[in-house]
Amino acid sequence: MDEPKRRPGRPKEGTDLRDTILDQAELAFAETGFAGARMRDIAERAGVNQALIRYYFGSKDDLFDEVFRRRGGDLSAKRHQLLDDLLVRNPDPGVAEIIHAYLLPQWEMKYSGPGGAAFVQLQARLHSEAEDHALRLRREVYGSSVHRYIEALSRALPDIPRSTISIRMAFMVGTYMFMLNDLGRLGDMSEGQVTDLGKEPMLLHLVTFLAAGMQAR
Repeated sequence: MDEPKRRPGRPKEGTDLRDTILDQAELAFAETGFAGARMRDIAERAGVNQALIRYYFGSKDDLFDEVFRRRGGDLSAKRHQLLDDLLVRNPDPGVAEIIHAYLLPQWEMKYSGPGGAAFVQLQARLHSEAEDHALRLRREVYGSSVHRYIEALSRALPDIPRSTISIRMAFMVGTYMFMLNDLGRLGDMSEGQVTDLGKEPMLLHLVTFLAAGMQAR
């Protein structure tokens, strides 16, 4: 007897397609933004039907949030871990060490493969949005780790008000997000002499620059 045909998009028993859907949604949102990404296209890329996406995630808004929470949560957790490790090695770390620990997970994710690079692009899109929903999502995912790093920087710089540290943290986020997304400004400003610093040199240049700004009097 022939095996009954499985309806399109219906997962086999014991098979979880959530990660496949999230992977393809991540790429779609990064390429076209939230408004440009269509559930139909995401379903086609994932090899499922739209009903299955709605079953797992609900609306497109819910799917986007889950995409962001997945890797954003990993980033935040890694930042907590790196700060914990740093404080074990050195209870009084320097500013550059703290900033390096904060930035490193972003660099590792960007160079981890297409999905990591797509998330960095998606993240930049979200950071350019001022809507309440985007602000709440960023606060939910990153709030605890960001405030821990502000606290660590405040301890390392006791003569600088915490409010000033917070402002400079916002400057830091804007700077590294701009540079992570390869907007071609290096080549433009250096008249073609510098186009790609590479993973480690770029990170070290940024740490040096941002640490100096954080400590400025």
